Amino acid sequence: MFARVLVVDDIPANVKLLEARLSAEYFDVLCAQSGAEALEILSSAMVDIVLLDVMMPEMDGFEVCRRIKQNPLTMHIPVVMVTALDQVSDRVAGLQAGADDFLTKPVNDLALISRVKSLVRVKMMTDELRSRANTSEQMGLDSSIYVQRLMHHEGGKILLIDDSRANAERISKQVSGTFDLYLENESQAALRRCDEEEFDCVLINMSMRTFDPLRLCAQIRSVESARIVPILVLVQESDEKRIMRAFDLGVNDYICQPVDRNELVARIKTQVLRKRYTDALRESIQHTMELAIMDGLTQLYNRRYMTTHLNSLLLAAREKEKPLSVLLMDIDFFKSVNDTHGHDAGDEVLQEFSQRMRKNTRGIDLVCRYGGEEFVVIMPDTDHSLAMVVAERIRKKVSEKPFIIHKGRQMIDVTVSIGLASSFKGNETQDELLKKADEALYQAKQDGRNRVVVANIAAA
Repeated sequence: MFARVLVVDDIPANVKLLEARLSAEYFDVLCAQSGAEALEILSSAMVDIVLLDVMMPEMDGFEVCRRIKQNPLTMHIPVVMVTALDQVSDRVAGLQAGADDFLTKPVNDLALISRVKSLVRVKMMTDELRSRANTSEQMGLDSSIYVQRLMHHEGGKILLIDDSRANAERISKQVSGTFDLYLENESQAALRRCDEEEFDCVLINMSMRTFDPLRLCAQIRSVESARIVPILVLVQESDEKRIMRAFDLGVNDYICQPVDRNELVARIKTQVLRKRYTDALRESIQHTMELAIMDGLTQLYNRRYMTTHLNSLLLAAREKEKPLSVLLMDIDFFKSVNDTHGHDAGDEVLQEFSQRMRKNTRGIDLVCRYGGEEFVVIMPDTDHSLAMVVAERIRKKVSEKPFIIHKGRQMIDVTVSIGLASSFKGNETQDELLKKADEALYQAKQDGRNRVVVANIAAA
């Protein structure tokens, strides 16, 4: 696994030691001997993870961590505190400053490498999501809603899986008032809940005896809806092998028992924040994808999506030897609507026309805005006679009731001309089918508009 690690420590010997350990695992290592130098490196270089000493002059590790996490450009970079301090209060202070983990000197090699690899995996996933989400900003979207959701990490829905009632009650009291805790004491019931409900974090007691907690971790990661939910395991400090195995199975973090309340709450907050950060990015990506395939004004599929999907539908029609029909529509005299009543009124007509089309087509039909005032309906498993019925229904629903414009202050009559083309076994290409529909549409216009014409067949 290639990753760039920034090691920050004011003692050169400590820097050299960590650099040697990480380089032996083929990590690219950058070094800084002060907090200011570390922040300067982060401002100019790509870094995947920061190993940060706490006790440094001028600016200690806590302050450096806070600045990293408060900067939108670096807040997604995992930070691991590395220090000789081993008091719980110091760990909590680091986690509250935004640190993702806390290692105590002398650092155990296995724990160091496992922590780094685990956090780097998360960072790489997040980088991919961030890269895709940046498309939304390039398209002029306001991304502030995602940043606001990222920064808001109060509360959270937590699932505790523990077969010890006493331990479960103790954990429940420790997080009471901060998180909403739900308890399961049986593995299959826990899996069902992970599949059916959305949790911000899952806590698993590794000391359970009624079933194998490591197997449960693996099973949760195999549940599609729970693959990104953070897993935090409760372990005995001496159980190092199981901790490492848990990381291999996709666990995000661990906390040693007996559990300190402050540390538990801080670690859960870190995981909840990471989950919400990922959720916000995924939502941003979904929004971008919708923009790529949807027409913003009418909320119908756009031409780009239609041309891609029509090829798939023609292939399916050919394989199944089923018919497929296409309706190509053009709103009559639409230019005069814009010229007489203004473009705002034209937009209102397009939106209302789209709604009437949607209401009078079937769920399997693909309704698209082809461009301007032209629209397409693709109808799989539909021959020309059935498509004619649908086309006539749309034509009548458009013409029988006036369109409201200028936000209700005026009404105008609108009609539509429709060209219909059918493929009986998907043998035509997309261009051939659309050309037939276009020729039929042209004929409908020539014949007086407000009518349906079937390609190669005269129809009214």
